Amino acid sequence: MIAERVAVKSPPSNTQTHTSGVIQFKQVESRLELLDSFSFCSSHPAANEWSYCDYFWADRKDPQGSANISGFEVLLQKQLKGRQMQKEMAEFVRERIRIEEEYAKNLSKLSQIPLAAQEEGTLGEAWSQLKKSLADEAEVHLKFSSKLQSEVEKPLLIFRENFKKDMKKFDHHMADLRKQLASRNAAVEKARKALADRQKDLDLKTQQLEIKLNSKIEEDIKKARRKSTQAGDELMRCVDLYNQSQSKWFEEMVTSSLELERLEVERVEMIRQHLCQYTTLRHETDMFNQSTIEPVDKLLRSVDPATDRELWVKEHKTGELRPVDMDI
Repeated sequence: MIAERVAVKSPPSNTQTHTSGVIQFKQVESRLELLDSFSFCSSHPAANEWSYCDYFWADRKDPQGSANISGFEVLLQKQLKGRQMQKEMAEFVRERIRIEEEYAKNLSKLSQIPLAAQEEGTLGEAWSQLKKSLADEAEVHLKFSSKLQSEVEKPLLIFRENFKKDMKKFDHHMADLRKQLASRNAAVEKARKALADRQKDLDLKTQQLEIKLNSKIEEDIKKARRKSTQAGDELMRCVDLYNQSQSKWFEEMVTSSLELERLEVERVEMIRQHLCQYTTLRHETDMFNQSTIEPVDKLLRSVDPATDRELWVKEHKTGELRPVDMDI
């Protein structure tokens, strides 16, 4: 696992030729153990805030396949999913706008239909006002749909237009760092094995010398010591390179995960604000609709059958003389 630290240990030896090398290896182990005990994200908010940079260091199995995905890729997928949800919200608002526009169109059309246009009197006035209120309401809904488009839908669509491209840059950068870290980890393991083999060879030749003194064996031991020392130096070099890569990866993980956390907070807050704007516009629409119906209510309260009858009779009366009985 990439997040694990490399613990460098010298293989056991019966000689004292690598005392300085062993001390160096022990120092490396101490530094690595100290790094292990270091809080991963000392500069970020408290852990009880569930910060990204505390919980995504390991890989996990991809639920969609057999391969593993890195913790950072999980964070990227969260960001891309959030972007997709944002686009779908914009599509939802677009459909709401379409419904409002269609509703306004139908209201306006209905207000112009001359049904019951010949109704007279106070009831006729109330009826005419009711039909006019439909046209007024249609205008309210058109304004509502226009504001939805400019103040809710459009901001959702244009917010972070290059978001996906930016996420790819994050992904490629972290993938390169992980690839380099894996490569240098493999180099450390190879160097460790080489050192173990060299020391094993040195131990074997030393044992042969103890059994039988021989100038050739002594020369072989000197060569084996040189090779063992070279192998130890190579291991130290590989460890140093690994630690450099791990330090860089560590810093980038912390920095990038905190940046993704900030972007997610920003996205959620932006959407919340624009959905609040939606509800505000909706409340305004209700108030405007109420104002269109108030004149209708007022005229309906004034409807008086007696007054209507009086007005109608005055206009349409045919005579006031009543028939009487005929005299002989």
